[in-house]
Amino acid sequence: MNPKDLFSLSFEALVDRKVRTLLTILMVVLGSSLVVVLNGLSAGQAAFLEQQFNTLAANVLFVGSGQRSLSSFASSSSNSLIINDVIIQKLKSLPNVSDVIPEYTGSVQMNSEGNTQRASITAIDPSKLTVELPNLSYVDGSTINPGDRSSALVGDTIVNPPGADSAFVVLGQTIKATATYTDSGKQVTVVKNFVVTGILKPSGNTGIDRSIIINLDAGNELLHKQNRYDQVIIAATTPDDVDTVQQEITGMFGKTLGATTPKAIMAVRQQAASGNAAFILMVGIIALVVGAVGIVTTLYNSVTERIREIGTMKAIGAQNITILALFLVEACLIGVIGASLGTMIGIGGGYIMSIVTTTSPPTGGGPPIHIPPIFVPTDLIKVWLLSLTLSVLAGMYPAWKASKLSPMVALRRE
Repeated sequence: MNPKDLFSLSFEALVDRKVRTLLTILMVVLGSSLVVVLNGLSAGQAAFLEQQFNTLAANVLFVGSGQRSLSSFASSSSNSLIINDVIIQKLKSLPNVSDVIPEYTGSVQMNSEGNTQRASITAIDPSKLTVELPNLSYVDGSTINPGDRSSALVGDTIVNPPGADSAFVVLGQTIKATATYTDSGKQVTVVKNFVVTGILKPSGNTGIDRSIIINLDAGNELLHKQNRYDQVIIAATTPDDVDTVQQEITGMFGKTLGATTPKAIMAVRQQAASGNAAFILMVGIIALVVGAVGIVTTLYNSVTERIREIGTMKAIGAQNITILALFLVEACLIGVIGASLGTMIGIGGGYIMSIVTTTSPPTGGGPPIHIPPIFVPTDLIKVWLLSLTLSVLAGMYPAWKASKLSPMVALRRE
């Protein structure tokens, strides 16, 4: 039997059992599309983390109260040290340290000519931002005034909120920041006006891009920090000195201060992301295996229903290899259709999922974080081939069973 006739007979057999065939194809589609989605989202997250890492200087460390948890970068309340000016001076005295930059962080409600927006706020010496972000740049006309308590620098995503038709603020405009804190069980509100003297160009660092940057004195007053810093950025003399400085901090302060580096943060986050992706990827592969079981069931039932047909074909001269090929082509068609549809649906689903899973910033301020998926052609081909291979393998047993049927037994079957 020539390949054209073989394909035609296999296709007609699938069409005759259209409902069962569609359900079987659907199982393959679900499995392959799930694997495609997960691969795309995982690749997108890896690229996002790499981008975040590349925006930071390689010689910086981030120091906070308590032993830091790299996954959440949160401090432990049971074993922590309040970071004040005394601690800052001790950190400056360490060898291999070129600069120590304290900062306050918080979240405020920003009001700009009647428009409001929740935003992160960072109080730091504005002239030291480039220590953390060497490639940081500003729009034309921006000025940096480290000693001006009413001056503010604004990140790009605060200026240009996603989906907005116009800028939230412009250079020279006055904005109102409202912060709240709890004092003796009572909620206190602090309101302060700032003049936008600088606008940051997109830096690739979401923490800075969605922040308002003011000087330390203004931040201490607005956020009611009482000279207790939230974080310290330490610049080592060279990137090679980072590990040494980290060990020196641990030797001096023990677990009361936690120091991490961009490299360490990225490594832990990538490890967590990879582990999570691998786990969910297994779910996708299990879905593909379930689809393969569906193919076994469909083709095995097809063999049972077509015993007389198989017997007739053998009686007129069809060889075992022809019957085997007939059912394997059916399995292959199911795999090709299911894998192709699954790949296309998976790509579309990946972009939809990236929108649905858009998350809010950790501080609760600023625009949401959107990580688009990345679909690598070689990965898509691998998933397609995996789906097809499982489909063909699933069809092996029913095809072998059909090829071994005795024509005399099959023709006597009612």
